[in-house]
Amino acid sequence: MLKKMRKMLKNEKGLTLVELLAVIVILGIIAAIAVPSIGGVINNSKKDAKIAEALQIIDAARLAHAENPDTTSWTSDADGNDLEDYVSKVEDKTFTVSYDATSKKFSITNHDASKAAGETENAKISEDVLADAAR
Repeated sequence: MLKKMRKMLKNEKGLTLVELLAVIVILGIIAAIAVPSIGGVINNSKKDAKIAEALQIIDAARLAHAENPDTTSWTSDADGNDLEDYVSKVEDKTFTVSYDATSKKFSITNHDASKAAGETENAKISEDVLADAAR
């Protein structure tokens, strides 16, 4: 009996059409589940990158303010960047960072991070709101 089973197994070669179709259906189901979730991950990572960039720009303004306490506003536009000595490779080229001496807080205006943090586009957004959005 054992010899017969071995002989039958030895004669089997390849997959049947039904087995092949079952594998294709399973792969299709997995792809249908995975593709939408990957899209969400990509969107979240773009949002997080914008917020991280804004926080990096604010940190650069903090360094610039420590070096020159009289300056309370830094701008960047197509002509240049006041913070280019402190930060490089910034994607969003137009922004304004301001320092409020009363509250001792920095805020950024006209940056893509405002929309990513749930505020209106190009709104003035404080470092606290950005830090909360990064969590």
